Amino acid sequence: MTENKRQAIFAGLIQNEHGDPVDVTHLGDEAFYVIPDGDFRRHVEAAQVDEEVLRQLRDQMAGMEDQVVEGVLKYLGKEDLFTKTSIDMALKNFDQAFRLADPEQWKPWLGMLGFRVIVDVHGDVTRIESPEQEIDDI
Repeated sequence: MTENKRQAIFAGLIQNEHGDPVDVTHLGDEAFYVIPDGDFRRHVEAAQVDEEVLRQLRDQMAGMEDQVVEGVLKYLGKEDLFTKTSIDMALKNFDQAFRLADPEQWKPWLGMLGFRVIVDVHGDVTRIESPEQEIDDI
């Protein structure tokens, strides 16, 4: 994919409400999720779905930033000021970090952990399934 094409951030992690995988296609430079709907294949702009997923993830983390930072520091085995500041900045720029990161580095890991986005036939996010793990367990 060339750099000027918009990527589907959560490609491979999205399913319809029946558990069928959602494919990705490009029309011009725009990415679309292709949602199976019986004999139809509905095309929904990937950006629309991705923005909703990012909003819901950001909302889930709201008010828990300190615990997230503490958990990540524990996981990394580092507690220095530079690492803490880096994690703080990544959380503050959560949306941008997701858009700029190479999804092929983190998507397989999320998939193995059971992270899934469920959408209806219109591309509306009906739920996000994620591993239930306490921050203290990281």
